[in-house]
Amino acid sequence: MKRFRVFNMDFDARVNTLIMDIKEDWKPEIKNQWEENQRSIEQGLIEEFGSSHFEIKRQNFVDLGDKPMSILAFHNRFFQQIRHAFVVGAYYPALTSACALGERILNYLVLILREDYRGTDSYKHVYRKQSFDDWDRAIDTLESWDVLLPSVCEAFRNLKGSRNRAIHFRPEVDREDRALALEAIRSLRTIISDQFGGFGLAPWFIPNTPGETFIKRECEELPFIKRVYLPNSLQVGPRHRITQMVPQILVDDDFEYESREVTDDEFRQLREDYKHESVQVSD
Repeated sequence: MKRFRVFNMDFDARVNTLIMDIKEDWKPEIKNQWEENQRSIEQGLIEEFGSSHFEIKRQNFVDLGDKPMSILAFHNRFFQQIRHAFVVGAYYPALTSACALGERILNYLVLILREDYRGTDSYKHVYRKQSFDDWDRAIDTLESWDVLLPSVCEAFRNLKGSRNRAIHFRPEVDREDRALALEAIRSLRTIISDQFGGFGLAPWFIPNTPGETFIKRECEELPFIKRVYLPNSLQVGPRHRITQMVPQILVDDDFEYESREVTDDEFRQLREDYKHESVQVSD
């Protein structure tokens, strides 16, 4: 009856509010609220990154886009440091760090998953080493195991190109460090949002569950899901409710469910019915 719901996530969507186009024909109270929200975010950015050359920092922050909603793993803290470096104008450190984190993610996935793929031809290429600097081999291996999504494979290969341009001496890097850093960070963002996302259209999510993310039953035993997603999830029934968000998430699921299996579509419908029922009761 129950499904795993993804709970532990990290994101920063302030930029979406910051760049919102406030229309002149909006109601005054709505317009004033949006303007106040934008002023508050700008003040927060000044406190976070400093007031010196703030307009440049603000534009850097905008150009990065939002930090995508991602499950909690080792990459979150490092990705935040990379974004911070770019905002303050440390473009080359941001560029090289983005490439290094991409390589670290590849290593992490191969190392935690390889024992689950002992019977594959590609296992013999990765079972001995404790680190991998051959991006093509790591990407191809994870792709052959059906771990990486197609968009993520493409983003890794783009990031590999950024790495080669950044590390091997090329004079143009001196002039194009900002553009190269932004390109690398955007590739890394795609990797994080698509492969480690907390929401979205990933094939392991039950579709059409607005505002909530559940893992498909058939995907629960996939090695990547077991080792990366399930530790960030709680197994809940369709009538669960969140009773506390901070400082930690508390869930009340004290309901005696029927002892039967349901399809993902049935679970989604049961969840939708319960939420509709709860709204009617509160009204």
